[in-house]
Amino acid sequence: MSPRTPAEKQHVDRSRFPADEWRLVEKRFSTEDLGVTETLFSVANGYLGLRGNVEEGRESHTHGTFVNGFHETWQIRHAEEAFGLAQVGQTIVNAPDAKVIRLYVDDEPLLLPVAELVDYERSLDMRDGVLRREIVWITPGGKRVRIRSQRMVSFAERHLAVMTFEVTMLDESAPVAISSQILNRQDGEDEYHVRAAAMGEGFDPRKANQFTDRVLHPQMQSADDDRLVLSYSVANSGMTLAVAAEHHMVTDNLVDLHTFVEGDVAKHVFRVDAQPGQPIHLTKTVAYHTSRGVPARELVDRCGRTLDRARRDGLEGTFRAQRTWLDEFWARSDVEIPGQPEIQQAVRWNLYQLAQATARAEGSGVPAKGLTGSGYGGHYFWDTEIYVLPFLTYTSPRYARNALRFRYQMLDAARKRASQVSQLGALFPWRTINGEEASAYYAAGTAQYHIDADVSYALVQYVLATGDREFLEREGVDILVETARMWADLGFWRVNGDDEFHIHGVTGPDEYTTVVNDNLFTNVMARFNLRAAVRALEIIGETDPASRADVDARLGITPAEVHEWSKAATKMSIPWAEHLGIHPQDFHFLEREVWDVAATPADRRPLLLHYHPLVIYRYQVLKQADVVLALFLQGNQFTAEEKLADFEYYDPLTTGDSTLSGVVQSIVAAEVGYQDLALEYFEKSVYVDLANLHANASDGVHVASAGGSWSALAFGFGGMRDHDGHVAFDPRLPASWDSLTFRVTVKGSRLRVHLTADAIELTCETGDGAHVSVRGEQVDVRPGEPTVVALADQGPRRSGRPSMRRLSGNRREDGTLIQATVPHS
Repeated sequence: MSPRTPAEKQHVDRSRFPADEWRLVEKRFSTEDLGVTETLFSVANGYLGLRGNVEEGRESHTHGTFVNGFHETWQIRHAEEAFGLAQVGQTIVNAPDAKVIRLYVDDEPLLLPVAELVDYERSLDMRDGVLRREIVWITPGGKRVRIRSQRMVSFAERHLAVMTFEVTMLDESAPVAISSQILNRQDGEDEYHVRAAAMGEGFDPRKANQFTDRVLHPQMQSADDDRLVLSYSVANSGMTLAVAAEHHMVTDNLVDLHTFVEGDVAKHVFRVDAQPGQPIHLTKTVAYHTSRGVPARELVDRCGRTLDRARRDGLEGTFRAQRTWLDEFWARSDVEIPGQPEIQQAVRWNLYQLAQATARAEGSGVPAKGLTGSGYGGHYFWDTEIYVLPFLTYTSPRYARNALRFRYQMLDAARKRASQVSQLGALFPWRTINGEEASAYYAAGTAQYHIDADVSYALVQYVLATGDREFLEREGVDILVETARMWADLGFWRVNGDDEFHIHGVTGPDEYTTVVNDNLFTNVMARFNLRAAVRALEIIGETDPASRADVDARLGITPAEVHEWSKAATKMSIPWAEHLGIHPQDFHFLEREVWDVAATPADRRPLLLHYHPLVIYRYQVLKQADVVLALFLQGNQFTAEEKLADFEYYDPLTTGDSTLSGVVQSIVAAEVGYQDLALEYFEKSVYVDLANLHANASDGVHVASAGGSWSALAFGFGGMRDHDGHVAFDPRLPASWDSLTFRVTVKGSRLRVHLTADAIELTCETGDGAHVSVRGEQVDVRPGEPTVVALADQGPRRSGRPSMRRLSGNRREDGTLIQATVPHS
């Protein structure tokens, strides 16, 4: 029997979704997984997102039209109040839906679940950013109708979406009606009860909060022969929105237009005497504009200007601009894996999702689900800085800068939040849309203070990779200073033989272990943050003393304060268990009983949906990589032996219940020699949505996992590291792959990295070149001169996966063995 392909391993039905390296193709319509396919075929640009709902607007799992940052606020009702708890929740609002184009032939509606379809194909082309569908429908009266449609959200025009809908009677004439609508569903099927979801509360805390009361209040409505306009204000947040649609029909058939508009619906109904072989072609251009306070009337005017430009450019010009934008995106971002068509398709789909989530997110963050679903309420998390920004920094640095500037714009709110929890400096919210903490469950939310260090890490990575000193001096240093202040104030000195700096009462990335002392990840990253603030001030002072004086005055920095940061970093407590030769995840972690993850039934996963939080918190069990993530991000702070020991200890304890985990485990598994395991983790990550491996793809794309997939390729198999601004490569190509090619941009120069089993070839595609190293050998990469470095081997290769044998040395203080168990159901 031949080995199964990665796609088959991940349960992708290739008879329905054939492998195509540049397109996601669906050959058969099904209602069984509507939510998943709506996510997979979404189109977005970072500002506006349209779920892959069918044009007819009836057969849907979840209708979805989202604008980044467009949200409602609501009062969080805690079971027991306490000082400093988050008070106001935020949830992304489902905007009025302009995707709806309904078709009637002989007054019979096209209903895909029951329609007789003799031909069906839907495809998302990642080269031109267009979702296409073509079907042939046999009506109840036996007439054959061909329907072709296109849908696009423009990367070039931030506020613009374009749809086309073409109907052709193939054999017989018939009366045809096409009803093109803008539909606000707030007053019906989408009204629900609003509540604050948290770990252990409700059915699934990963889903969005939902509403009972009306959210969107109508403002202006208008309609004429060309344009439909609706506008709204949001009940509590006060945000405003306007949406306008312009229609253009081309046909040789006779057409009669009927227009209707009221508060929650606007539509053009085209009644056509359709003759066989005479196409009816409708173009629908749509503009969305939102604001935190601008009157709806002004947003209507903005929509008009957007549609005027689209009319001027014409349909062909709009599609051409989309293709040009994507040609440039793929030139700097593409990853090529020859001979692996299923993986190649999955990789490009994941990279395309990153473009859809970030490209035009100017002035906003990157929601955990992008704009493909309402999962996690449209909130921004630390996922952006650790999993998404590396891809942006090394392929599209301008988008990384936009994301970091968004954090800078949140700095005043972060200062306020720090004050609320009795800290100096600034504390960024664990989850938010408007800058205020929205986590109703502080133990696994607000207590994740590490977000300050995560933001600082991404900022430093960006500055070192791009050389953007202007951003550092004008805005970035403010973030570094205020987060350093928070760490210096949060931690404390304990003298017990040697001075040590400790940080207590925090939660690391692993949400199955909360409110602990000296979480290793937090302490290691806080140390980085403190040192980064000190070094940034030193660099500014060395190169521009006047600018340093301005920074000191603006932020009230004193020499004693900076010295304290440096001392705290040097003396940071880093947990270490000598008897096991590993780093404990936190000070008391090894005192807990071990959870046997391998023996846990599949129907009891993820654990957070089947066990009370207090049960989970009593065990050594991880939702996601914690120490292992530190080994990657701060790899130059650990020895090779420590990395191997830590990985082998924590891997069997990690459930992977979070999609943030697999990519990190893949990267470190590759580095320490578990090559086959690295590929296994990578495949699970790159297929997490395409194969719905976590059974929640219907809530939207896992954007952080998509970003992590790129990191697994570049940092894992490509062996790229970027500590202290020096780019280095130590490749680990999977044995089953012929080659791997990816691009990284360093200080304005784009390098093409081509990896085979025995060599790495570096080519400067744009810019002046770069200085890098390959396994310790310094390499100058110059324009027009490909540099090839031979690789003697791919490093150590370990078979299988780590077992729980290393845990046998895990004993309590009284010497008794901590047994590996699974709690009672």
